[in-house]
Amino acid sequence: MGILSRTPPNFFATPFGLTGLAGTWLALSHTANAPRALSAALYVLAAAVWLVLLAGYLARVTATRGRLMADLQDPVLSPFVSVIPIVAMQLGVGLHPDAPRTAMVIVDIALVVVIGLGGWLTGQWMTGNLDQDKFHPGYLLPTVAGGLLASTAATTVGQPGLGRVCFGIGIVCWLVIGSLMLQRLFFRPPLPTPLVPTMAIEVAPAPVAGLAWFALTPVPDTLAYGLAGYTILMVLAQIRLIPVYLRTPFTPGYWAFTFSYAAVATLAIRWLTVERPPAHQALSWLITLLLTALIGAIAIRSVMALAQNSYFPPPPPKTTAHESGHPR
Repeated sequence: MGILSRTPPNFFATPFGLTGLAGTWLALSHTANAPRALSAALYVLAAAVWLVLLAGYLARVTATRGRLMADLQDPVLSPFVSVIPIVAMQLGVGLHPDAPRTAMVIVDIALVVVIGLGGWLTGQWMTGNLDQDKFHPGYLLPTVAGGLLASTAATTVGQPGLGRVCFGIGIVCWLVIGSLMLQRLFFRPPLPTPLVPTMAIEVAPAPVAGLAWFALTPVPDTLAYGLAGYTILMVLAQIRLIPVYLRTPFTPGYWAFTFSYAAVATLAIRWLTVERPPAHQALSWLITLLLTALIGAIAIRSVMALAQNSYFPPPPPKTTAHESGHPR
């Protein structure tokens, strides 16, 4: 597999972000007459990237015995493993308009894996071996993002009861893990440089919860307005972080911005459709194009890093015969 065999689990943020962008364009096609083909093409692209990275990751975990378990116990990498089935679930949602039965099967299988993995990781964290300074916003992915996205996915394929169950998982885990995360960010030393872009994940839970609640309750209520308000607060907080991001060298971690802001954009389009202010369709187009420009810029920078052979982590050092204890 060559370079792909060095694929770490956090690289799945790339297809995750692409499914987010596809979802935003899908929302625009429903509300402002955007071509449905654009959303479909983005879902296909996300699926292709996911399959390539999955092949690379499987090569990685099969090349070294115990590699998967090591990733699941790694204090930095473990939350990102959950993104693999989360992307599969999102791809099922994207397939739903064209193949609803197949989409339901994909969503249900992926949902079981997402919730099961979230439960396993929660148990792993409960063993008490976590180092608070290695705690990072990626910990919001397995149960918070996983539960809330599972809620939207289940509701979309016609299982609202399951959607409510998953909504409960996501909301309660957000209250618990989100509080711990802010405490870590407020009172502990700054995140290591490679993890600084993960602070963009902090903006995601509120809009993802808002979209899940809209799927369950199409008419806005107090909870919907409250989630919209917290989304605005966290977006404003991100503005203060812009100088921090600008000082941070580009890494694949910048893909953490993509799904987070796609969720914000999609929720904004949903609210524009509800409130219908003047030029709401033009505003929806503007939001979608700005999101596309952001993700396109990250994609271009990633391609440049790939061309410079600086995107993937370096290969592990080779063990010499002397170091391994074997004769040459």
